[in-house]
Amino acid sequence: MDLKQMYADKTKTAEQIAASIESGWSCSSDISGAIPTVLADALGKRAAAGEVKDLVYHSLLDITPLGTLAPEAFPQLTPVSWFSGGGLRKAVSEGRCDIMPCYYRDAPGLFERYIEIDAFFAQVSPMDKHGYFSTCLDGSCSEAMIRKAKHIYLEVNDQAPRVVTVPQIHISQVDALCETSHPLPIMPPAKIDTISQTIGGYIAEEVPNGATLQLGIGAVPEAVGLALKDKRDLGIHTELFTDSMVELIECGAVTNMQKPLHRGKTVATLTFGSQRIYDFIDDNPMFLMLPVNYVNDPAIIAQHPNFISVNAAIEVDFFGQVCSESAGTRHISGTGGQADYVRGAISSKGGKSFIAFPSTAKNDTISKIVPTLAPGAIVTTSKNDVDYIVTEYGVAKLRGKTVSQRAKELIRIAHPKFREELTFKAKKENLLI
Repeated sequence: MDLKQMYADKTKTAEQIAASIESGWSCSSDISGAIPTVLADALGKRAAAGEVKDLVYHSLLDITPLGTLAPEAFPQLTPVSWFSGGGLRKAVSEGRCDIMPCYYRDAPGLFERYIEIDAFFAQVSPMDKHGYFSTCLDGSCSEAMIRKAKHIYLEVNDQAPRVVTVPQIHISQVDALCETSHPLPIMPPAKIDTISQTIGGYIAEEVPNGATLQLGIGAVPEAVGLALKDKRDLGIHTELFTDSMVELIECGAVTNMQKPLHRGKTVATLTFGSQRIYDFIDDNPMFLMLPVNYVNDPAIIAQHPNFISVNAAIEVDFFGQVCSESAGTRHISGTGGQADYVRGAISSKGGKSFIAFPSTAKNDTISKIVPTLAPGAIVTTSKNDVDYIVTEYGVAKLRGKTVSQRAKELIRIAHPKFREELTFKAKKENLLI
């Protein structure tokens, strides 16, 4: 097998690859930085020109503008969001994008069982000497998509890191590829304000040495990470690998030596953020990027003693119901892995789950602690699974508490300007006993 000749024979332009996509096909890409932007733009332009129709494109967490999400590509091309970034969020609100409800851990199985994949698109690192391409920034769902796909198209980016534990695609499996050279998508660093720092400090006090961490997206989880730099022998088993985790590893707070699984190694299922992250994971044998149906499995998470999970919310009600994916009926994101990590953490010996957020929104005009969720709001974490809620005004332990006790705890950590009103409403609904 002449790998170089096979590579040359399959090298096309992005436009040529887009031209090979047929009307009626179901297409897919994995999450965030795995989405091949050049190929997505070429396919979006072809749809916008009316050269192809009835396409469906499944993807997760777009973090850059994509041609497949362009208004002019619809209705010839309909995106399906499994977890939304800004582009998919806008497309959903404008009625140009459908939504797939799911736990992130279930996504690989759903693709294999229910979703036709005529074409799988991926951004990959350059081919190695054995003829393999690394899917570079995710373990996630790519393995399932590759198994299911009838055709595989790659965007080979010479600036993409090589991660040996992600799915590897052999040149013999590839229908066509295009070569590109562009920086990977960079997520602007989270703005860690005094409120985020305060919340991060509260949570850091609850984290023992030797704990294993999962941190979500945003300023509060990043602030938690940075507040843990004086801890010892921490471990990482997380959905998303973040900048603060690189900081914790490099300062020595994370050693991964107390973990019962993958001792000494950091485990994640995806990453995006800064160039610092991409440089860190490149050819790093101590970094494992594994499929999400393993990484986010609550039974796997629960095997780690003192597991600490930190995630965010849009609002929380007196019952302890957590909404993290919609503002009323307005689509914001998706369930993702929050429920997986909440359940895994509360099943871990000594584990704790924290849902953390500033107490107000829109310049202190809206309380994020509410008597009941807004009409149409989606429950991400149920009242039966919720553990700790944290704002800049303190920590409320809800698990093992009655509804009356929960209401009192949540009012205590609400913004002071809303406490009287919240108390009045709790009494009106006979929740304070």
